[in-house]
Amino acid sequence: MVMAGAVSCGLGAQEIGEGQLSMIRESFARSQEDVGRMNAISANYDLRKLAVDRSRQGKTDHFFKYRVNVSGITDQHQSGRCWMFTSMNVLRPSVMEKFGIGEFDFSHNYCYFWDLFEKSNLFLENVIRTADEDIIMDRDVAWYFQNPVNDGGVWNSFLNVADKYGVVPDTVMPETAHSDNTSMLTSFLNEYLRKEGYALREMISGGASVKKAREYKIEAMKGVYRMLALCLGEPPAEFTWRYRTRDGEIKSLTSTPLEFYKSIVPEGYGCDEYIMVMHDPTRPYYKVYEIENYRNTYEGVNWRYLNLPLDEIKASAIASIKADEALYASCDISRYYKSDEGVADPEIYDFEALMGMDFEIHDKKARILTRQSGSAHAMTLIAVDTDDEDRPVKWQFENSWGPSAGHEGYYTFTDSWFDEYMFRMVIGKKYLSGKALEALGSGPVMLPAWDYMF
Repeated sequence: MVMAGAVSCGLGAQEIGEGQLSMIRESFARSQEDVGRMNAISANYDLRKLAVDRSRQGKTDHFFKYRVNVSGITDQHQSGRCWMFTSMNVLRPSVMEKFGIGEFDFSHNYCYFWDLFEKSNLFLENVIRTADEDIIMDRDVAWYFQNPVNDGGVWNSFLNVADKYGVVPDTVMPETAHSDNTSMLTSFLNEYLRKEGYALREMISGGASVKKAREYKIEAMKGVYRMLALCLGEPPAEFTWRYRTRDGEIKSLTSTPLEFYKSIVPEGYGCDEYIMVMHDPTRPYYKVYEIENYRNTYEGVNWRYLNLPLDEIKASAIASIKADEALYASCDISRYYKSDEGVADPEIYDFEALMGMDFEIHDKKARILTRQSGSAHAMTLIAVDTDDEDRPVKWQFENSWGPSAGHEGYYTFTDSWFDEYMFRMVIGKKYLSGKALEALGSGPVMLPAWDYMF
């Protein structure tokens, strides 16, 4: 019989008793070495400073045999818009070439407005679609209400917004306090959306038609637009952009955002000619996967990727860089990078030596399955250095954390770090192998948005 309030733990389970606690205490040797560790570690919050492997210092330089022609570092400030900045950073060099200018940036605030606007509509549509499902027990419904909108996204998110609303130069719709630091805006917007989403569910459960629900949704979207306009400013329907060429000539261009986007985007740039590839060792390679409902516009494309082994991804990336074409890429930059040097290397810190114990998961598949590691930050892959046999030795990102972060805004990472912490990139299909192209012809395996990989 199990007593009320007790927990049945199964055979072999036990509490920590006096005997076990005594053995655990005795396992800490309290040697001079351990006392020295305890004194140093307990007094220093940033363990990376204590764990730096001095033998690795200066071993990784920032010189590259192959490098895409890029110019200027952007800064996403306190926001999660890395996917947007990276998508635009891939396009910036061609814009500068087209207009003969030495520097250029897009208005990320403009695209951010429409991204949040469309995500709000998608959330409310999902609420209407699932109104008959249990708000507690249905995992999809719980997922929607847990986080109606956020800053996150991937390459397809940029395409969805740009294809519908276009883009504008940064001077046309500059950043605001709320695009630079997004937490307060998204917090208020999510509170409003949960209120309106719950009201929609109550309407439909009370017998309201879908038509009536969508009429209510439009009224709710007026509130979304108002909140975004107050915090981000109102996006222009048409604009005039003045710029100075490298020759010193001042010119002006009048356009709509959509016309401007169509004029600057390279021919074929989009889902027809480009594909996101992923290195996910937890799933079979040479298969296409699609994340259900992972998009920002209702009518847009979902996040879709081709899972490939590392050698395929590296070969394609090298071919793209050699052709002077930068790549949208995404990785786990939280792991083994030294920001002040702009270097990422799985050997740069020796935490085992510092702690006197082995506590890390050394297998990429296991790290993914246990949620220890996953792709968390997008950057532009712009360079690769190779040995005498043209095998990759190190790579370089163009980041969006401003010029003071890393090595003048760039991050160099070793090829071994690529193996462990690189996850996905967007690449032209012309750079893929025949086997990879053949795999693209198969239908996608659908994955839920709350899958462990995402």
